[in-house]
Amino acid sequence: MDRPVKVIISGGGTGGHIFPAISIANAIKNRWNDADILFVGAEGRMEMDRVPVAGYKIIGLPVAGLDRKNVWKNIPVAIKLLRSMRLVRKIIDEFKPDIAIGVGGYASAPTLRAAASKGILTLIQEQNSYAGVTNKMLAKKADKICVAYEGMERFFPKEKIVITGNPCRQDLVLSKENKQKGYEFFQLDPQKKTILMVGGSLGARTLNESIISAFPKLASNEEVQVVWQCGKYYYNELREMQVKGEIPGNVRLYDFISRMDYAYSVADLVISRAGAGSISEFSLLEKAVILVPSPNVAEDHQTKNAQALVGKEAAIMVHDADAPSALFDHALALIYDEKQLVSLRKNIRSFAQPDSAERIVDEMEKMLKGLAN
Repeated sequence: MDRPVKVIISGGGTGGHIFPAISIANAIKNRWNDADILFVGAEGRMEMDRVPVAGYKIIGLPVAGLDRKNVWKNIPVAIKLLRSMRLVRKIIDEFKPDIAIGVGGYASAPTLRAAASKGILTLIQEQNSYAGVTNKMLAKKADKICVAYEGMERFFPKEKIVITGNPCRQDLVLSKENKQKGYEFFQLDPQKKTILMVGGSLGARTLNESIISAFPKLASNEEVQVVWQCGKYYYNELREMQVKGEIPGNVRLYDFISRMDYAYSVADLVISRAGAGSISEFSLLEKAVILVPSPNVAEDHQTKNAQALVGKEAAIMVHDADAPSALFDHALALIYDEKQLVSLRKNIRSFAQPDSAERIVDEMEKMLKGLAN
């Protein structure tokens, strides 16, 4: 191409979509320093804050998700979708991208649908082991579908699929230095076992309820400490509990952990939801993990993500309904079982896909060369 490549990257809503999107953008910039990249997100969602911090321009669409329980509430959603379709067509006409990449989230559907309708190359990055309705629909017109799991021909045309893995945050480095800095950063005791519990950037009610119910057990256990990311939705309420002295001294409470490299470096065991992006990070970093799949996601895809690991003895799964009563019983038993911790770390390694963002850009480059020819 005799001019800078122009790329639209669309999606977001959660860190699980945003971090891969930014990783892809960075890989594009590494490949073509003069690439012109525009993000398209959803108004009011976290990508509108995180993407500019990463150095990229973003435009928000007035798009929202469907209410699966109250169908009548979807009338405003449909109106927002129509407005978004009109706006994104204008964005595409003005920006004139060579390719549009969808990473999942509310904005992906109207953006990729509009791009495909205008004959622009489209690439879908499907993160989960069970494809959602939107990506199955978009796949009919997509030129390439990059996936993280085998067997995705159940959902997509086989000839369009490439296994690339899920791109992860590029600042996650485990090292002795980061481990030492992590102990200092979180004010932890290097002699104690450390559990890291993360419920995603927004938080997870069940995980928070589970640790609260385990406070008596944690308070009486002098050999374990917990780093707890509770999420911004729950922080103020939980911070009040901390001020009142209701949270044990060996539990460190955070709304959002900015230094996940430190957190992963000190963690002997991770407790997490089963989002595809998180699982990719655990696999690359070889972390022992207990997964608590969220039941509040489309097609129950987190349970299917977790089952893919459990089937290879690469993770422990606790169902959401069982977590408040049983999660920390499992965690406190596992944290002392060094043999099983080692086995989990070894087995989860087989799910790692290094250089995923670069692999996606490889596919993108092939598509662009085909366009040039």
